Amino acid sequence: MIEATVSRLRLLLWGCAVSAAAFAGFAHAQAWPAKPVKIVVPFAAGGPADIYARAVGEKLSTALGQPFVVENKPGGGAIVGTDFAAKSPGDGYTLLMMSNTHTVNESLVPDRPFQLMRDFVPVAPINYSDLVLVAHPSVPANTLRELIALAKAKPGALNYASSGNGTPYHMAGELFKAMAGVDILHVPYKGSSGARTDLLGGQVMMMFDAITTMAPQVSAGKLKAMGTTGKTRSSVLPGVPTVSEAGVPGYEAVIWLGIMAPAATPKAIVEKLNAEITKITAAPEMREAWARQGAIAMSMGTDEFAKYMRDDIEKWARIVKLSGAKPDQ
Repeated sequence: MIEATVSRLRLLLWGCAVSAAAFAGFAHAQAWPAKPVKIVVPFAAGGPADIYARAVGEKLSTALGQPFVVENKPGGGAIVGTDFAAKSPGDGYTLLMMSNTHTVNESLVPDRPFQLMRDFVPVAPINYSDLVLVAHPSVPANTLRELIALAKAKPGALNYASSGNGTPYHMAGELFKAMAGVDILHVPYKGSSGARTDLLGGQVMMMFDAITTMAPQVSAGKLKAMGTTGKTRSSVLPGVPTVSEAGVPGYEAVIWLGIMAPAATPKAIVEKLNAEITKITAAPEMREAWARQGAIAMSMGTDEFAKYMRDDIEKWARIVKLSGAKPDQ
């Protein structure tokens, strides 16, 4: 009888402790945010991650009553800024704007100072965009097939820029090399802005870049579009064939963006953020505006997003192995 009473008392105390912890988390989420929130963008200003971090940050500021301030910390193929975010307090006041650069780096950069799924918690996806392979007008090829023929005739003579090792632009190029059977030199930059500037100036020959940023340059005739990287043609550049239909069957590569937080961030805050970001990405006006730019809005719960990320890590591990890409390429 005494033992049964003690057991019931222990169970009651345990239940009270769980309830108290849950209430504390709920109260913390209710009070959060009480000051500005930092969104770390580990890429240079002007690229898709920077642009959409600011767009989402502005909406979050309105919804939650505190500024969501973007801080660009580029370098090392997103390693520098991501490491900064990983070492930040898990109090809900530091977030990370990440992309599939991060899921690539899990296999491409084995000595990075963090592990994505250990040191961060997935919050919510933002959107994805097809890429477009563009070339400077001086390149003596006007179609993808002509470009491939030129590359095969002159191994190592052509080059392509990227925003850094491990970025979607780099991996799109390495996948293209492997599937097309060509030898093209990779020229990594510290950010996408520098790569675009040099491409427009003719210092480099080609680049895989997000349609959202390159479509205006193509439309203005400043660059030649060789192919887009989705399964179907882009509504933004409908006259440009996909890489798959233009000469490399089965080719596909995209850039996607999402928000993560340091691993210790309270679950109640993570769920609150997910709910608010989902409202933003599900809003018809936001989806329509992004679609006009070539970006498709994404919405997932935290568990679904975590699975999506794990699957993407496995996918890129296979592609890194297939392409033979190395961190210093």
